[in-house]
Amino acid sequence: MHREHRLELPPYRAPSWLPGGHAQTIYPAVFMWRRHQPYRREAWVTPDLDTLVVDWVDGRAGTPIVVLFHGLEGGSTSHYARSLFQYLYPKGWRGVVPHFRSCGNVPNRLPRSYHAGDSAEIGWILSRLRERYPDAPIYAVGVSLGGNALLKWLGETGAQAYAYIAAAAAICAPVDLAASGNALDSGLNRKIYTREFLRTMRRKTLEKLKITDNPFIDRDRVKRVRTLREFDELVTAPLHGFHSVEHYWEQASSKPLLKEIAVPTLMIHALNDPFIPAASLPDEDEVSNMVTLLRPREGGHAGFVSGPPPGRLIWLPNVLMRFFQHHAPMRS
Repeated sequence: MHREHRLELPPYRAPSWLPGGHAQTIYPAVFMWRRHQPYRREAWVTPDLDTLVVDWVDGRAGTPIVVLFHGLEGGSTSHYARSLFQYLYPKGWRGVVPHFRSCGNVPNRLPRSYHAGDSAEIGWILSRLRERYPDAPIYAVGVSLGGNALLKWLGETGAQAYAYIAAAAAICAPVDLAASGNALDSGLNRKIYTREFLRTMRRKTLEKLKITDNPFIDRDRVKRVRTLREFDELVTAPLHGFHSVEHYWEQASSKPLLKEIAVPTLMIHALNDPFIPAASLPDEDEVSNMVTLLRPREGGHAGFVSGPPPGRLIWLPNVLMRFFQHHAPMRS
């Protein structure tokens, strides 16, 4: 827990009817789709003249804004986004999901896409939000890939992050990308999750190659990609200036920067997360004293279902709001 201002957060208890990390990951992502208040969509032009789309849940003027950075191939329709904003909306809070480039069912203009270490994109988005809403409390949440990118930005920015956000949370962030990449390319993970990730990633890459000539990418090899390592070696690394997949995974991992975080930050990892080996998670001495580590024994990857069937996605939004309220900026 935070070493100066201890905050008691409710423990997570997995339901007995949903045992194991795989079930706790798959069930909410596949089966817990519920109606949600509609988003209001905006299109933003980036400094390099690319395009990304941003989905808003509007609340009362002057209320806090929660910005959510989604996971790999995720977005505003992901279960964790819907459940968070379903919880915050009745309380008047505002929410926003900036989609990484090529996500949100909208192709971007440039050959580049997005990656797990794109802290510059995180910084630009938060800067734009702060400029647009100079007086609103802003809280940042990153899930999985988005969590790693957010943590990397926090570590690189240090105390200057206070100019943009009051507090942050990273949910199931793969802070050691090599460990998580290898885990996803192994055994059952490869058959269940990686195959699904690659289905959309291959499709988007091949579609983009039809309209943008890229000599660094071999179309035929993209069609044959079967692992995340192969995809990152063939596509992600060269598109974003990395020498190799090893160089990308090393340079994009947030773990070496966690000691530099200077704003209150909550890191939540389930110890049975199929994507993230528990041995790769940081210890207390590998993070700054502004970081709170929360390690439920169960929960899967960004799952955290609670209650009797069909279950509810209430624990995570409740924990996040409690953490953010505890670290709300003081009014002058």
